[in-house]
Amino acid sequence: MADQYIVFILDDQRYALHLEAVEKVVRMVHITPLASAPDIVLGVVSLQGRLIPVINLRQRFNLPEREIALTDLLIFAHMERRPVALVADAVTEVVECLEHNLISAEEILPELKYLEGIIKFNDGLILIHNLDKFLSLEEEESLDLALDAP
Repeated sequence: MADQYIVFILDDQRYALHLEAVEKVVRMVHITPLASAPDIVLGVVSLQGRLIPVINLRQRFNLPEREIALTDLLIFAHMERRPVALVADAVTEVVECLEHNLISAEEILPELKYLEGIIKFNDGLILIHNLDKFLSLEEEESLDLALDAP
């Protein structure tokens, strides 16, 4: 049985998330800053009346910062404890990956705690990220406080 992943782009690198964790992908909307949120959180957006924190993947992956463009996309996904939105340059496809095409992160880069694995394709590699490890416990607690603030 093949797992399905949604593939997105940051700069020129391809990344993937488990498809079942993704709720929807939408065009960029205004992100409202959230006072006292952890640095990794750009702010919040409203999705059907729910306030969803927007995670700064560029900061998390140590990529150069850039202004958010109207052409960027928001990937709404579910972490174990909360829904989040992720800013991506583009979303390119949904791929299926058979187990023999998947390399475990521990085999290659065990120090990258957000990386779950790597998919090998003829045209390159796609880094699969573990959404539940994007926020540290301290960032989760800080975000809870910021979201609950009046």
